[in-house]
Amino acid sequence: MALHIDYYVSLNSPWTHFGAARIEAMAMAANATMRIYPVDFGAIFAKSGGLPLPQRSPQRQHYRLQELARWRDHLCIPVQIHPKFFPSSEALSASCVIAVRETIGDQPAIKLAHRVLKALWEQDKNPADTATLAGLIADVGLDADHVLKLGADPKWADMRIADTQAALARNVFGAPTYVIGDDIFWGQDRLEFVQRRLARG
Repeated sequence: MALHIDYYVSLNSPWTHFGAARIEAMAMAANATMRIYPVDFGAIFAKSGGLPLPQRSPQRQHYRLQELARWRDHLCIPVQIHPKFFPSSEALSASCVIAVRETIGDQPAIKLAHRVLKALWEQDKNPADTATLAGLIADVGLDADHVLKLGADPKWADMRIADTQAALARNVFGAPTYVIGDDIFWGQDRLEFVQRRLARG
């Protein structure tokens, strides 16, 4: 039986961005399928005990900035520690990713989500801006007008709500989360364990 990864992401998460290329490479190496879920972590935090970044203690916010710099240097991924457009509204970008997932395929949806994250964290672009998002969609080889028109359908926002509730039911509480069978791996710093799990088959 082929391995499968359910991949729960925030399109605002630098940690999702740090792990993006590695989880794609791991899935490819293991011949595993992967399905992306750009869920609403605000709703997840409200039910799981997490706090949105502005509500966290000054000590936690300070430590987060140090960790961003450490991981940036360790992985050689040139993120902005204070990106201009963070946090960016995920309403349209998440709907577009879900629309691509459901109508075009999992891999194009993953590529689009990862392009959104790169734009936000490395290039100081605003994925919530429609013209900017159109360019990101085109960058991954998709028809921007078609995807934006698809993404405007409210049914994808409804699907995001359903995906979020399903994530909570699976005990997802942070981004990124990788789920393989009953095994949950939270955080890009757990990708070594994801790789070991994939190697077990």
